[in-house]
Amino acid sequence: MISGMSILAEAVAALREWQHDDAPVQLHPGDLGWFWRAGAQATAAAVRTWRRDGRIVAVGLLDEPDLLRLTVAPDALRDEELARQLAEDLAHGVLPPGEVSLEAPPGALVRDLLAEDGWRAGEAWTPLVRDLTEPVADPGLRIEVIGPEQAPVWAGVLRASFDGSTFTEQRWHAMAAGAPFADARCLLAHHQGTAVAAVAVWSAGPGRRGLLEPMGVHRDHRHHGHGRAITLAAAAALRELGSSSALVCTPSTNVAAVATYRSAGFRQLPQRRDLHRDA
Repeated sequence: MISGMSILAEAVAALREWQHDDAPVQLHPGDLGWFWRAGAQATAAAVRTWRRDGRIVAVGLLDEPDLLRLTVAPDALRDEELARQLAEDLAHGVLPPGEVSLEAPPGALVRDLLAEDGWRAGEAWTPLVRDLTEPVADPGLRIEVIGPEQAPVWAGVLRASFDGSTFTEQRWHAMAAGAPFADARCLLAHHQGTAVAAVAVWSAGPGRRGLLEPMGVHRDHRHHGHGRAITLAAAAALRELGSSSALVCTPSTNVAAVATYRSAGFRQLPQRRDLHRDA
């Protein structure tokens, strides 16, 4: 029997391998790393894997009870046998009955099959990427790479950046204990001695695409360019970690976030939509 933690480690390794600049924007090991704030057991319970000949060819993260974030190995995006298996499993057990949503890479055959089965376009997302070949401009603020001692400050800035956030110091420690965090950094931006913005960046290894997740600016310190500054710092940190490019994805309705990322040198990619199944 393969343990949940062993499967989780294999899933993280597969997701690392699939992060290439010419591959579709897809689930990243950093997404699992950010989910790890709920703890290792909860993360293992939320991950689904599909195999062929012993190799993982698809990974899903049940990010919410009614939302599965699914990705497929780049060389299997149009594989009919896998796509039909995924569609069958999504209809019978992987997702609960009733109204649900699915994130899947553009071009994946499973999207076509689900659309034929009545799934419709759901929430719109805007991915943005920045090439990291060249050095990144100075952000203009003091940037701190935090460790356990600064976790309460980082958690506090993050809570103040998102309405309804329940992020805590304990959740930071749980996240930092996860396997993906070995290639991650948590940054704080300071203005006149006050922490004003926070970001986590996740490398998938040298020569692969890195991820920003999450990024937030304290609600009391907005409209001063701090979002652009912490985003520049995030890009620079990923470049130091060896990432070939930096990726961030935000709801298309968050036009302010899209503008912030673009101001930090990120290039907007075509909008993508989740798939939604009505009750």
